[in-house]
Amino acid sequence: MTQKTQTYGYCRVSSKDQKEDRQLAAMKEFGVPDDSIFLDKISGKDFQRPAYKRLMRKLKPDDTLVIKSIDRLGRDYSEILEQWRVITREKQAAIVVLDIPLLDTRQKGRDLTGTFIADLVLQILSYVAQTERESIRQRQAEGIATAQANGVRFGRPPIERPAIFEEVKEAWERGEISAREAARRLGVSRATFTTWAKE
Repeated sequence: MTQKTQTYGYCRVSSKDQKEDRQLAAMKEFGVPDDSIFLDKISGKDFQRPAYKRLMRKLKPDDTLVIKSIDRLGRDYSEILEQWRVITREKQAAIVVLDIPLLDTRQKGRDLTGTFIADLVLQILSYVAQTERESIRQRQAEGIATAQANGVRFGRPPIERPAIFEEVKEAWERGEISAREAARRLGVSRATFTTWAKE
């Protein structure tokens, strides 16, 4: 007796504050049963995701996995491709990416051309997405460098030295008090006091 094939949906949002409504609505419109939709509210930085891991354990040959967009599978080019390989090759399941109709590997009579095109499109899209992310990071780094060159300071503003700093510093230099005691009198950490004292 052959096992009945299943259609599963996977949704992910990057934080508990983000809403998954659009992804869930897309799953239901496709026809994924409510009890076959897996949802993670966690960053895509790795695959230690409870719902995703449960889904992978359930997925079997000829099942179908539906996702709204390709980036639900991973955070970068290599991770997306690896998960695609695991699902389509190791699990021998199909993937449907709702936002990109070409990314649909359902059997179609075991049409190798269709599978090849889906794999090729995936590689191109993943590469473009990765390149764009790297470009954004590069632009951010260049923007920060330019701002710093123009005197813009990032991070928390420096702590103002209390009015009694010089008096306390001199007492410390004379050996009358320890650095810990000097820091206590100034209301700062010992590390902050020693940094100030060296400047």
